[in-house]
Amino acid sequence: MSRLFGENWTWPVRVYWEDTDAGGVVYYANYLKFMERARTEWLRTLGVSQSSLERERGVMFMVLHVDVDYRAPARLDDELIVSCRAVPDGRTSAIFEQAIHRADGELLIEGRVRVVCVDAKSLRPRRMSEYLP
Repeated sequence: MSRLFGENWTWPVRVYWEDTDAGGVVYYANYLKFMERARTEWLRTLGVSQSSLERERGVMFMVLHVDVDYRAPARLDDELIVSCRAVPDGRTSAIFEQAIHRADGELLIEGRVRVVCVDAKSLRPRRMSEYLP
């Protein structure tokens, strides 16, 4: 399995106006976008492009399950740190343990995201280790 499985990896993000609701607080669903972007950037550190995987290898990753605990709100202009730690979950899937902290260290979100590797056409599971370095 990948050399980065098991390591905690982080990615910075800033809260923009478009991320907030009318009260200037991050809209709950946007945390999932931050988490998705961190997983995508994690893959990039492995030299893996999701569009290239689909185009050249015929596979893609799909989210099967998300479990999120909201601890505290983020607000407009906050600097956030999104972390992810990938844990293998069988041959075709992985669990991403993710958290979002404010730059001052306050925990805002904890989540677990189960992702599966699938054939791009049939959507049937494929062995993940064949596509990650």
